[in-house]
Amino acid sequence: MPETAGRPDDRRDPREPGSRIRSFVHQRNRLTEGQQNAWDRWWPGLGRDVDDVVAGAVDSGTPWDPHAWFGRDAPVLLEIGSGMGETTAALAVAEPEIDHVAVEVFEPGLAQLLMRVTDAELSNQRLLRGDAVDLLEHAVAPASLDGIRVYFPDPWPKRRHHKRRLVQPAFAALAASRIRPGGTLHLATDWSDYAEGMRAVCAAQPALELRDESAPGSGWSRRPDWRPMTKFEARAVEEGRPVRDLLYTIVQLRATGDLRSVTG
Repeated sequence: MPETAGRPDDRRDPREPGSRIRSFVHQRNRLTEGQQNAWDRWWPGLGRDVDDVVAGAVDSGTPWDPHAWFGRDAPVLLEIGSGMGETTAALAVAEPEIDHVAVEVFEPGLAQLLMRVTDAELSNQRLLRGDAVDLLEHAVAPASLDGIRVYFPDPWPKRRHHKRRLVQPAFAALAASRIRPGGTLHLATDWSDYAEGMRAVCAAQPALELRDESAPGSGWSRRPDWRPMTKFEARAVEEGRPVRDLLYTIVQLRATGDLRSVTG
């Protein structure tokens, strides 16, 4: 599902003049009664705000430790833009040996995911509300994640809004630096020109090696059977929009995003 909520807006982040342009416009959305109940009951135990995680890392001078949050030492996958949580929860159910962290700004989606997590009695799913790039840049240690997943990010289809797209050169470098060698970066989109842009951006990163090609020399990965088909993706297929997967293995780490704000 799309990672963003709100209308297109070309303004930079008002909190910091000259800061990067964010890939989302955050608006407070009203929760349904069921979502509000889920939020009140389960968010304190299963959710945190990215701003709090970043502040904790900066104040302590040490990177965020997701293993302490889960209470075990297991592989950690970060999903950016979990939408309503359909894919997120299904993958957590299918991969109990992996700990999953979903980062999203859309509160109704996070509340819906809370309901899915509790209904399935999942112990390997946690939720973060806020900007995933802030999290990666200021709180996540280099080579500490086993993978990052970005499924159907907001395509920002108008040309003047392309600068808001999440997958840009700086993001690809940052994401690759936060994933361990042998880990994976998995992108998927149904927007053709965004898919082409993602592929070009990632091809320019020596740390990323495309895997599982759909055909020799195609430049696209096969759609993995284990990635659930959501209603959103099914609608894209029905409407004739080809869905592209790009699955990369980290083969080397680059000295980008050095956590200067955490380690000094």
